[in-house]
Amino acid sequence: MDSDVPALTVLGEFVVDLLPDPSAGAGPEGTTPHYVARPGGNALNVAVAAGRLGTPVALLARLGTGPLAAPLRRHAELSGVDLAGIVDAVEPVSLAVVGLDDSGSPDYGFHVQGAADWQWTDDELAAALPGATAVLHVGSISSWTPPGCDAIARLAERVAGRALVSVDPNLRPMLAGGPVGASLGNDPDAVRTRLDRLVAVADVVKVSSEDLEWLEPDAGADLDGAAQRWGGRGPALVLLTDGGAPLRVARPGRPLLHRAPPRVTVVDTVGAGDSLAAGLFAGLLAAGVTSRAALEALTDDDLVRLVDDAALVAALNCTRVGADPPTAEELAAARAERDAGLDR
Repeated sequence: MDSDVPALTVLGEFVVDLLPDPSAGAGPEGTTPHYVARPGGNALNVAVAAGRLGTPVALLARLGTGPLAAPLRRHAELSGVDLAGIVDAVEPVSLAVVGLDDSGSPDYGFHVQGAADWQWTDDELAAALPGATAVLHVGSISSWTPPGCDAIARLAERVAGRALVSVDPNLRPMLAGGPVGASLGNDPDAVRTRLDRLVAVADVVKVSSEDLEWLEPDAGADLDGAAQRWGGRGPALVLLTDGGAPLRVARPGRPLLHRAPPRVTVVDTVGAGDSLAAGLFAGLLAAGVTSRAALEALTDDDLVRLVDDAALVAALNCTRVGADPPTAEELAAARAERDAGLDR
């Protein structure tokens, strides 16, 4: 990656997703379901999606041990992701067993005890952060799981003001509370406090309605109010996703915007939010928006164009199995088809 070109840096975890293979059946007794191992994890998905869109992107992650590590690394390499910031860790790779409901929405069972992803130190992060970082994206499990979450928060605080900081809670309730969460050092109050610390220095926040339901159980069904409230917490831009419902776009002191996602045939929604984030970062960097002042100066029309393209990236990802975001060429073709339809 050219050290003089403003780049996206994504900090987070590697996860192997075991996705069900319905075509293979589950054996005559129904006890041997088949799964396909696919590279995943919020950080890897965002980095790969950005790389496929031609965005200069570096991934900071701790790559664990075992036979699944090499395919994770190779998946990122094939999308042009800079892996100079990868830490070769001695702990195991995280594993998620994925179930899909009739709408393609995922449910997760995690095997992450003692995994590599949560063990960041200040020294590791200081050595790994690229000098060309214009956008730092953090989030998901590693951002709110100790001991590494504190090092991640300190890095975000140091970077704030020098680069755009983006946060995506990407909550997994099983890991944020209850017995499994407790085994990782997590409980709901602690997780909320850790995320509050990140949101306080964030320029961009992407949060889902599912995350919001967990973070603010009393928020109710008023997603418009929630988006505007989060827009008043410090970020310059808040994107509130709600599955296939309109995306809410909030900025302090500005009217709330609603953007309907493109209509596509959904195979599953794994990686949709990550693809949306990557599409937004790709658009911001291509437009030269690398500071908070530039982000705040975007007109509503310019921001809507960026958000609509990001939503299109997410929609194209949903037409394929697992986290499989589009290339720049595929996005350009879909954008041309969309725009031609709008002109009719």
